[in-house]
Amino acid sequence: MSVEEVLRSKGLVLPAVAKPLASYVPAVRTGNLVFTSGQIPSESGELKFRGQVGLDLSQEDGVKAARMACLNALAAVASVAGDLDQVRQIVRVNGYVNSADGFTDQPTVVNGASDLLVELFGERGQHTRCAVGVSELPRNAAVEIDLVVEIAT
Repeated sequence: MSVEEVLRSKGLVLPAVAKPLASYVPAVRTGNLVFTSGQIPSESGELKFRGQVGLDLSQEDGVKAARMACLNALAAVASVAGDLDQVRQIVRVNGYVNSADGFTDQPTVVNGASDLLVELFGERGQHTRCAVGVSELPRNAAVEIDLVVEIAT
């Protein structure tokens, strides 16, 4: 089953590539690696999860935000790889969580992205990761996710 078919079976759709907020591109391919810019939980240009996890948003909202941001990162990957079936390995996930003072469960929030990648790619979706708490993110987004992905050459 193709990755697109797996997405559809889960009721998910790969979104259009998010328009950059500043002077950068959504993804760059160098050799067989794709590096994405940080992606936030937006849909059709509208930020869906805004604020600090543990204050404005629940941990569960943070997990949903990470999942949505990851879908946006995958759209960026597909834009330079051709399609997601070109993915050989998800190498790295960096997750930044807009965290309230005292909130320390960033790893659980970033699991929203990590779990999605394993659901979609199986073993190829297993990756290294950072889950970092920050005091602010662009546009007051709840989460920002970026990926490093190995693709077929």
